[in-house]
Amino acid sequence: MRKFAKKVKRLKRNSIRKIKNIKNSKILLSGSLLIFFGVCILLFNAFLVLKDELYSEMKLSMMETVEDSNDVISDNNSTSNSSTIKAKKDESETKKIDYSKYFGVLEIPRISLKRGFYNLDSKYNNIKYNVTLVDGSQTPDVTNGNLILMAHSGDSYISYFAYLYKLSEGDIAYVTYNNVKYNYRLVKKYDVDKNGTVTIDRNYDKSCLTLITCTKDDDYHQSVYIFERV
Repeated sequence: MRKFAKKVKRLKRNSIRKIKNIKNSKILLSGSLLIFFGVCILLFNAFLVLKDELYSEMKLSMMETVEDSNDVISDNNSTSNSSTIKAKKDESETKKIDYSKYFGVLEIPRISLKRGFYNLDSKYNNIKYNVTLVDGSQTPDVTNGNLILMAHSGDSYISYFAYLYKLSEGDIAYVTYNNVKYNYRLVKKYDVDKNGTVTIDRNYDKSCLTLITCTKDDDYHQSVYIFERV
């Protein structure tokens, strides 16, 4: 009788142990599945982000090709140009740009910048694609008017104002409009808070050119460059 009771206890303990093992296995399996699906979700989200970025880059690249807008900012004295900008520069050197299609053309010899811009009604007058003409600007032929242009800075190939920070007072800029080339000299540069508005501090008795871009290595300010007609 005792042997039978001991056997029953042994079977009971084994059953309990097996049940615990099964429960532990289920918990382990559930945990593994949760980790697996979590990793899958993270990888899928990362794929979506990468896909969107690649699509945006491809869209911009296609836009640049359609518009023949392959001229870029370059700096012969800089050794830190990104490979993207260098590649774009090589492409621009092999393809002649038709500047006659633009509303106007901005040139700044100091930073080897030559870039066309479109009029306000053009769908290509967009900072995502080009140097952008700001609403409220006056054309260079308006006496004491102010032509306002803005563009990105940074390392992207659409960062046409990436090297404005290299400019000093006295540097020259040119704007060609209606087959007339207007000369400007930089007289002032300053930073303002990036809050959606920009205060333009200029001489209203002068015809001016104003360039606006993000401040180098600063996410909270924009830089304003004031040129006067000479």
